Amino acid sequence: MDDGGVSARRDLTSYVGRAEDEAQVRRLLGASRLVTLTGPGGVGKTRLACRVAGSVTRAFSDGVAMAGFAGLRDGTLVTRTLADCLGLHDTAARPARDTVLAHLRDRRMLLVLDNCEHLVADCAELVGVLLRQCPGLAVLATSRCSLGVAGERIVPVAPLAVPPENARTVADAVAYDAVRLFVDRAAEVLPSFRLTEDDVASVVALCRQLDGLPLAVELAAARTRVLSPGQIVARMGDSLALLTTGARSLPERHRSLRATIEWSHSLCTDVERAVWECCSVFAGAFDLSAAEDVCAVPGLDGFAVLDAVDGLVDKSVLLRVGGTNGIRFRMLEALREFGQERLTATGTAEVVARRHRDHHARLLGQAGAEWFGPRREDWFARLSDRHADLRAALSWSLRDPEEAAVALRMASGVIEYWMARGAAWEIREWFDRALAVAPDDAPGRARAQARAALCAALHADLDGARHRLKLAEAISDDDAVPYICHARAFVALLAVEPRALENAAEAVRIFGARREPRHQLHPMFIQAVATAFRGDLAGARRLLDRMLRLCESGKDESYRSMALFGLGTAEILFGGDLGVGERAMRDALEIDLRGPDVLSAAYRVDGLAWASAKREDWPDAARLFGTAATLWDRCGAEPDIAVSLAHRELLAATRDALGEARFEEAFAEGHRRNPHDILAPEAAAATECEEAAGNAVLPPLTRRESEIARLVATGLSNREIAVRLVIAQRTAETHLQHILNKLDLANRTQVAVWVNERLATWTGPAGAARAPGLSLRALRLPER
Repeated sequence: MDDGGVSARRDLTSYVGRAEDEAQVRRLLGASRLVTLTGPGGVGKTRLACRVAGSVTRAFSDGVAMAGFAGLRDGTLVTRTLADCLGLHDTAARPARDTVLAHLRDRRMLLVLDNCEHLVADCAELVGVLLRQCPGLAVLATSRCSLGVAGERIVPVAPLAVPPENARTVADAVAYDAVRLFVDRAAEVLPSFRLTEDDVASVVALCRQLDGLPLAVELAAARTRVLSPGQIVARMGDSLALLTTGARSLPERHRSLRATIEWSHSLCTDVERAVWECCSVFAGAFDLSAAEDVCAVPGLDGFAVLDAVDGLVDKSVLLRVGGTNGIRFRMLEALREFGQERLTATGTAEVVARRHRDHHARLLGQAGAEWFGPRREDWFARLSDRHADLRAALSWSLRDPEEAAVALRMASGVIEYWMARGAAWEIREWFDRALAVAPDDAPGRARAQARAALCAALHADLDGARHRLKLAEAISDDDAVPYICHARAFVALLAVEPRALENAAEAVRIFGARREPRHQLHPMFIQAVATAFRGDLAGARRLLDRMLRLCESGKDESYRSMALFGLGTAEILFGGDLGVGERAMRDALEIDLRGPDVLSAAYRVDGLAWASAKREDWPDAARLFGTAATLWDRCGAEPDIAVSLAHRELLAATRDALGEARFEEAFAEGHRRNPHDILAPEAAAATECEEAAGNAVLPPLTRRESEIARLVATGLSNREIAVRLVIAQRTAETHLQHILNKLDLANRTQVAVWVNERLATWTGPAGAARAPGLSLRALRLPER
């Protein structure tokens, strides 16, 4: 879930005020399908939207999803960003909008679209289409301006209530939300802080000066570590006076926030100011090494940057974001915009943007060097965390033809990342955009055309793939030859044309001579399947055994899954040992269900359905086709394209054998099944008591929220929960945030304790109390 950087703060700080605002927005969502929260930056629109979303989940049977656009600068990616947040793969041969519409059309769901203001036209167009074609959909948007869509209800989000000027007692002051927020945040940075009668007048004056804007109040409160409330109000008064004289065209609330940000900036050290400005280039969260790279100027060594980052966290300029991939930092949008303005004013914006691009180009290069092997999942998670910045780096490179060659190299480097993420359409578009800008003699152009052809073939756009192959072949570039052979082989295999085997074998040979086993593996898979097609099952087995040995020596599980799928396909479809083929498919599925690649899992479950159909176990085949359909839908992919011949023929045979009614009943049963239960049916056959406990709804949570809360209590991470439930990780994160909001809890450990307290009092049919026990794994740092 990308929420503009507030999720970390929501987990770690209390929520103050807004009860009436929450009630109003809930009422409007009951009467209107589009509600937009408007207001200046820093007023609290995102946090209010999240609170509301967490409280209305029961009204939306298909759940709530959130897409944040704060880190997005390219309006053409709005729909694709929403698809990504919904966990949809773009592997089908259709635009992202069609995939999103197909997914949402029959669902009763709430979409939260956050930070729409800088992409308002693109967001408005998308929302209009969604509301017209998805009758069960409601949208809650946040923006500094309205979307202008028919039927929109606009809720201006006001600053927090401030006390009157004559408030003099602690009781009078803390009756107002702005004062409570200041006291709460001041106590976080200075635990000994207490509001006393001596400080009341200063805190009241400060909250009035800041017009109750939450972000401004929080920035001021962060200074209580070194300044008293009286000193803060005096300094803020000077800053407000200076800004008011120089920026009268700004609305008053904008001037208040601007003055607070400028005041915070002026109180930073020179190094902290430089790091603030340089780090404003990041679209999403970043780690210390990334900060060191973008701040790589004389006088700013690693230790200086570390100290500056630490200081900016103390001053609430940077938010600390924990997680499984180490500590990262994020800047709120209003502070990021200020930093960008400063970079532009000093003429250094392009220099910093280039350093940002170069950092991410190096990151992709490192990922490519280590992708084949045991670190693949680590790299996938790391690149996923930086996806917004990868997009920003690619976009910047396309502004200048001389830089576009770097974009070609970045796009070509780790194509497997985009495929596993379900972003084949997106990487295809980056290829096309970079090729349109880059000079004809740009290095890597032929290789990029060949990789673009591979992506087009994946979407069954064989004409587009052939066109790109011709363009690649017209360029004399020895480096590109094996990539061209690889793409030719894939196109020929999908089109059932000659020379798939020969082209794949040539790609395998050249990549082998170059000692690039990672690039050998998919061509080797194609070569093996083409060999089986020609009736040489023994030859296919030898190739797949070689592929398995390469994967085992490289400790790469993902390509091992591909090899096992190839073995299963050869054995099941081409007259081999059905038992061997089925075991290979199950082993491949076991690997895929441990990771994020839902598309690969769909192939494997479909393969198991082929095996059951070949055995003439028609009910099991129908159930497996139903389970596979769940995964194909999750990807937005079409099995008639992906595994066309086997899928079509064996699905039709199953339907004919069972008859329409029995087939649909078994198919629906499989559609409801969790794919994990295919591998461990005994887990689904637990005792009646355990089933009841495991499925118990824990009020006030919904059934899905209860399920996720129980998994949190067992110590599973967000990624592990997503894999277990076959949902997107962002969906699991969104559900967890709703749980935290609904229960008014701060972190995962508190959720685990809450679940165990509830289950300890639950009595099963046999009269025994059931409780799984708090796992030590649940006692980890909160995830985002």
